This record gives sequence, C-alpha cells and structure tokens, in this order.
Amino acid sequence: MSKSVKDPGFGAKTSGFAGRMINNDGSFNIERKNSPVRVFDAYHYLINLSWRLFFLWSCLAFFVSNLCFSIIYLALGVKCINAIPNGFLNDLSQAFFFSVQTSTSLGYGALAPTTVLSGAISSFEAFVGLVMFAFLTGLIYGRFSKPKASIRFSKHIVYCDFNLAQAIMFRVVNNRSSVMIKPKVTVTLSLTSLDNEQQLKRNFYNLDLERDSITYLPTTWTIVHEIGEDSPLHQFSKEELIQQNGELLIMVTYFDESFNQEVHQMYSYELNEILLNRKFKQAYTYNNSGQMVLDYNLFDELES
Repeated sequence: MSKSVKDPGFGAKTSGFAGRMINNDGSFNIERKNSPVRVFDAYHYLINLSWRLFFLWSCLAFFVSNLCFSIIYLALGVKCINAIPNGFLNDLSQAFFFSVQTSTSLGYGALAPTTVLSGAISSFEAFVGLVMFAFLTGLIYGRFSKPKASIRFSKHIVYCDFNLAQAIMFRVVNNRSSVMIKPKVTVTLSLTSLDNEQQLKRNFYNLDLERDSITYLPTTWTIVHEIGEDSPLHQFSKEELIQQNGELLIMVTYFDESFNQEVHQMYSYELNEILLNRKFKQAYTYNNSGQMVLDYNLFDELES
C-alpha cells in the first residue's frame, strides 16, 4: 500500500458525522464563526457574493441611504424642497423621491432646495451618490473581470476495467468556448480510519494518474487512476471500496487565454458515489465536413 502524505490543509482529526470537505461548487465545506469583521474586507466580501445577494445588498443600500436623507428633509419641513405639506406619508414620499433624484443627479425640476440648509444637504447627498455609484460600478466591473475557471466535472465517477486491471475515472470539460492551455490535475484521496487510540483520523494519499497534465483541452479529458499494487485503493475489493468513508479531493489548474493568467477549480467525489462496471460514452462525433462536434448532452452519459 502506498504511504500517506502530510495533511494538505483540511486537518487529520474528524468525526463519524463529518460531511464532505469540498462542496460540488468547489467551495470548502467550512462554517466560520466569530471571525473578525473589518471595514476594509467589505470589497472582498461583495466581490465574492452571489449575483442575487449582490443586487439585494445594492438595492438595500440604495433604499436605506435615500430613506435617511428623506427623513432629514422631512425634519426640516418639505417646504425646504419646494413641496406642499399634505400629511406624513405624502410628505415622506415626496422627500424620498427628491432624495432619489438628488443622489442620481436626475432632477425633474418640480422639487428643488429652497433654503441654504436644504441646498447644503442636497449637495452633500449628491456627492455621496456619486461615490456610491462609482463604488458600485467598480464592484460590477471587478465581478465581471475576476478570473474564474468554468470547468464542468462529470456527475459520476466510474469503476471499470483498464489496461488488464481496474481503474476509477471521471472526466472534465471546459464550459467556455475558449481552449484550456496546459491543464493539470492533482487528486488527493482522504480515507477515514481508526488510529491506535481508536480515534477517527483522516489519512491522505496523492493518487498517481495515467496523465496529470496535457498540452491543451478543446474537448473532454478523462482522468484515470489505475488501481495497481501501489494504489491506496488496492486493498479493497470494488464492493468494499464504495463502502469506505473516503473522498477524492481534486484541483484542476490551467492557463486561461481570456484572462491571460492561470486559474483553478476545486471539486470532490465521495467513494460511495462510484458507479461500478460503467464507462463513459464518447461525447464527440464528426459532421459531414469532418469537423469535430462536442455534444455537452453526452458528457455525463454512461454505458455498461
């Protein structure tokens, strides 16, 4: 059996109810508690939010900012913005819409400051609005321009015959139309077992692959680990293998010509996800003109 390697960063101690270490979206399955909150980390937080939460926070910040200024105008009296008093809700709505027009530099002309104080406040709000929109524009640009891999991993990992032996396989494809330059992959096996003190412990192994790098990837790449005598999986039969508490931790890195830099993506499979005696169908064909046709609908298709 191959020797285990040092903990790659996940921690060797575990428990019987521990979940997977890497989620299917490539994020680490970690909940952080009591982490320090710093104002300068706001940009990093917002740049990594999902688009739904990003727009939710943007709309909330815009609403709260204008509501605060509208309350100030309401406290001064809506006459200071050339509005006619007509009850609290009507006055608040007029003050709010004036605030929106001021912060966006829109200004329809119906409402305008009529006193020096309201003019000063509206001028300050216009400045705050410019800063907020500049910050928002920078965030949107940063989110679009942030280098990020778009690799699709097969839904399944399979166990099948390979070179007069057995192997486990999964495959990857680029979701984008660009070509992945010099992709390389590392696969680390995490196996949970009892140590000498009868405590659950993770052991880590670097799996040898048929090929751990290629020059470019315009189609699909089937990544193969042959279960030879040096494999940490050699001690298990295929039925025993899928019953083990283990996880394959995968990282693919490549040079992305769109971002002009190296990007990476994480993924994992649990050993109980392995499908026995199956193999992948070919995901590409050729048309009448001899051009290769990659069909993404066939990417996850299996056969006996």
